[in-house]
Amino acid sequence: MWRPRTNRDRKTVVCIACGTSVLRSEAREYDKEGNRWDRYGKEFEHLCKACYRDLCHQPRDGLESMLLEIEQDGTSQEEFLARYLGAVEERYDSAEER
Repeated sequence: MWRPRTNRDRKTVVCIACGTSVLRSEAREYDKEGNRWDRYGKEFEHLCKACYRDLCHQPRDGLESMLLEIEQDGTSQEEFLARYLGAVEERYDSAEER
């Protein structure tokens, strides 16, 4: 027989933004791939409700892959931000040309 689902939400998770431990039922799933509905083979991170409300909910297609492209071990914050700005400007300019 199946167990009742009431125990499922007693699990605690850690908010990836602020580090607070909260009940799973009091958290929101975060999917860095941007599609939490495609659940096959994924492990979700979690945000507390307060951090989730502060999160920008704008589309972010390609953001994760762009960050991985420009990130390198030992890169200073200044260099990383310069690369990020250049990559964003390049994508924006190429999108305007279409």
